[in-house]
Amino acid sequence: MSALLEMRGISKHFTGVKALNDVSFEVEPGEIHALVGENGAGKSTLMKVLSGVYPHGSYDGSIMFDGEERRFRDIIDSEALGIIIIHQELALIPLMSIAENIFIANPPARFGVIDRGAVHRRTRELLAKVGLNEEPDTLVTDIGVGKQQLVEIAKALSKKVRLLILDEPTASLSEKDSAALLDLLREFRAQGISSILISHKLNEVSKVADRITVLRDGRTVDTMDCHEGAVEEDRIIRKMVDRDLEHRFPKREPKIGETIFRVADWSVHHPLHADRQVIKDVDFEVRRGEIVGIAGLMGAGRTEFAMSIFGRSWGQKIGGRAEIEGREADLSTVRRAIDAGLAYVTEDRKELGLLLNEDVRKNVTLANLAAVSSAQVIDDVRELAVASDYRGRMRIRSHSVYQEAGKLSGGNQQKVVLSKWLFTDPKVLILDEPTRGIDVGAKYEIYCIINELADAGKGVVVISSEMPELLGICDRICVMNEGAFVGEFPAAEATQEKIMRAIMRKGDRS
Repeated sequence: MSALLEMRGISKHFTGVKALNDVSFEVEPGEIHALVGENGAGKSTLMKVLSGVYPHGSYDGSIMFDGEERRFRDIIDSEALGIIIIHQELALIPLMSIAENIFIANPPARFGVIDRGAVHRRTRELLAKVGLNEEPDTLVTDIGVGKQQLVEIAKALSKKVRLLILDEPTASLSEKDSAALLDLLREFRAQGISSILISHKLNEVSKVADRITVLRDGRTVDTMDCHEGAVEEDRIIRKMVDRDLEHRFPKREPKIGETIFRVADWSVHHPLHADRQVIKDVDFEVRRGEIVGIAGLMGAGRTEFAMSIFGRSWGQKIGGRAEIEGREADLSTVRRAIDAGLAYVTEDRKELGLLLNEDVRKNVTLANLAAVSSAQVIDDVRELAVASDYRGRMRIRSHSVYQEAGKLSGGNQQKVVLSKWLFTDPKVLILDEPTRGIDVGAKYEIYCIINELADAGKGVVVISSEMPELLGICDRICVMNEGAFVGEFPAAEATQEKIMRAIMRKGDRS
């Protein structure tokens, strides 16, 4: 069978950096081909070359599609052949309807006038193909991220897709939505549609891919055929990072002390629907030097709980008591929560954790400007010294502290967010999905930082949707469901099966 796509000897340079070095990559008709590698390995750059974001002439090498050499001038050229890319940050307009988003570029028309009947009819057909039961007039802002991902795929189908490129499609999805999306890719494969899947979730990659290509430092290092036998995650990781990760999680000998943080009878109501109680009179505590995980399905209330504690930044009619180091803590505003010794690393570092267009220096000092100011004027020398210190201590890979945060890899952005909160010298850190969207090498570094924080006597709370992560780094795991804690396990006794069983026992608080 001849390949649908062949990329031969692709090299791409930026100023002083060789992003791709003689990369070869191919996709067969009706194949799911996974592309994996650490952040900065060249995956996104290769896909931008393929989709025409980087036009012909800006790179070396050739692209063959359907047996012919293609020289794409822009993304319109590639889409005309059915090569459609869906980025991790979805390109939908929230305040427009599903139908308007799908046909925004090329709506069905009669005599130069948009045929709204045809738009609705075609939208329903496309939504049915992706298994989405929504009205075409529904605003995108009114549906969840999982459904928005399906709208993007429906949009791709409207362009008669032949090769679908998905960049971290399940990064923000629940386990259920992720499974549904992978099933959809299998259906497309049966219909002869090829897919390129870029993902850090290696368990998903192994389940669905026909072949897996690994990029490292801008080079192709291996292509594995999944039909020749199961591809172990450890094998993929070794190829990605060029070293054995005998232990996926760093070793640690916990030294756990007295309770450092406690909330009791904590209740929170929905910010828009005051009659709906989201967090239901929960009790929770963290001890000094302890890493406590919070497990639960999407919508269990984990993030809402964390944000309500951190300065009441989510919810209304918040009730309950909070103590830090045995004394009542005033958490009524974000500033007071910080002053009390609390820090919260948001799950959405790009929207809520960083100023992407500002440099590393300004982001690191953002939450504690008083420490680098005199008479309310920022001392540039002190700010530079602090940022440089954290850049070294946290091993932030950047050209300098003057590099924009938005131009860093996901792992390095997360280190900047952590630096920002560490500079406030917190007693308790709440980390919400701290490794979402970053590669296995950067994850290991984040785990090491979490261990160092606990070893320094801080209380650490980790919210994660990846149960292996919680099992690998936590001393104790609390299970949340429908706004209440429904189970608790010491690390030595916790298993994925026990956690899922606790989640399914709705209402059992034992």
